Amino acid sequence: MSPLFGRGDKGVSAEDLTKHADALRSAVDAGGAELDPDQVARARAIATKVSERMGRSGSHTVVAFAGATGSGKSSLFNAVIGAEVAKPGARRPTTSTPTAAIWGDDPAGPLLDWLVVPNRHQVPDSEGSALDGLVLLDLPDFDSREAAHRAEAERVIGLADVFVWVTDPQKYADARLHDDYVAAMKNYGAVTIVILNQADRLTPDQQRQCLADLERLLHRDGLSEVTVLATSARTGLGVPELRDKLSDAVSGARAARTRLDADVRSAATDLRAGVAATEADVQGPHRRELVSALSRAAGVPTVLEAVRRDYQRDAVAATGWPFTRWITKFRPDPLKRLRLDPKEREALTGEGRRALGRSSIPVANPAARAAVDLAARRLADAAGAGLPHRWAEAVSAAAQPSQDRLADELDQAVMATPLRSNRPIWWSLLSILQILLAIAVVVGLVWTLVEVFFGAQDLVDLPMWHVGPFGLPLVLLVGGLLLGWLLALLSRWFAGIGARRRAAGTGKRLDVAIGEVADRVIVAPVSDVLARHRQTRIQLETAAAGGKR
Repeated sequence: MSPLFGRGDKGVSAEDLTKHADALRSAVDAGGAELDPDQVARARAIATKVSERMGRSGSHTVVAFAGATGSGKSSLFNAVIGAEVAKPGARRPTTSTPTAAIWGDDPAGPLLDWLVVPNRHQVPDSEGSALDGLVLLDLPDFDSREAAHRAEAERVIGLADVFVWVTDPQKYADARLHDDYVAAMKNYGAVTIVILNQADRLTPDQQRQCLADLERLLHRDGLSEVTVLATSARTGLGVPELRDKLSDAVSGARAARTRLDADVRSAATDLRAGVAATEADVQGPHRRELVSALSRAAGVPTVLEAVRRDYQRDAVAATGWPFTRWITKFRPDPLKRLRLDPKEREALTGEGRRALGRSSIPVANPAARAAVDLAARRLADAAGAGLPHRWAEAVSAAAQPSQDRLADELDQAVMATPLRSNRPIWWSLLSILQILLAIAVVVGLVWTLVEVFFGAQDLVDLPMWHVGPFGLPLVLLVGGLLLGWLLALLSRWFAGIGARRRAAGTGKRLDVAIGEVADRVIVAPVSDVLARHRQTRIQLETAAAGGKR
């Protein structure tokens, strides 16, 4: 078995202990309800214990003698002190309070008050000794018939820095000792000493056999680094070696920090079982599927069709035949019918726009809502894959926002997206050309009428020019009408192309807006859970493994 502290071993520094305890505290703060509540309570208690223990006395080392009835624990306690402080056997008073022996002149009162140890004995002439700074506790028997005695022993064991388990040749294999106490302290082998007391009752061969069997049992319990000694309070066998081990533990107050760090690592290791090794990436195909489903639920196809028809309507009004384009004013405005007319919203701020209320886009049908639910579940399933149950449930809950909020966010995103762009230049060019052709038609018509009604009576003598065999008035009239009609047809063809392009560009802007809603309402909450999981995992790894990642 390894010694309590190896030669030259500096143990755990105060800085490392503080770092590990802070990491444990940060882990439970980040993990929240997604960690086992009992383990969280234990971790918080341990982090608090580190602060309280190191704040009261970092120069003392608390060593607890624990053992079963009849193991000679109190006699060994007295042998280490060199005085009869604890009352062994039948003379020991029936009490549930431990007894403390203190070496050195540094005040240990605040520490013992925290430990709630009223019975205190100052070892005389101990200043400068190898045990200076030792606080040795003799605990009630852990197998006492009195429940209060057992509870007190367990309470102080939880606060001590070093554990000295005292057993004897008859009880060293006792199941209660190994199953209820020793096995539960498997993470504390570096600060544990197991004593086979009353070894003077055994022959040398029997001692070796018992020690070997005891070491085997301890190794089975998980204590591979524990120190094992054979002692006898009656003959003094092993007592000097025990004092040396205690002196090693006291040196530099390493044991206190080692014990507390073991507490931190034990709590972190237990919590680590409730955290996965990695986190998923939610920025992938499942997000794209979600955005697509939200777009359909938000009525984007309806909006894009309205944008297309709106473009065509405006294009015809700007480039159509001047004599018939006024008819378009009587056609319904596709965007205004959906309450998406940009003219009504351009002068308003964001709050003003929201005050206008919802648009008139048709409410998502059950199939569209089901598609959103399915896409959100798939994203949550992908994000929660491999996570423990509590974390997976948190991810699933984060991916299920209020339906009313989601519908409102989508509607506001559509209403805030620009649905029109700058007026195309070709509209102005064709409009000017159509006006010129209309003027030509009017001039040709008037010229022709004047010739017919006034020229025949020689009331007006207008000049007459010809274009080939046709008179100029007829060319202006017929040519203007024909070219205007053809230009109107051509503008409709261009308008169809432009309408599709505007719908495509608007669709991209709407995809961005819908994507922002998806990120804000669904993806971001899921990412927050994963970020908390990652923070919890990293902090637990720091607390459990000294910062290794």
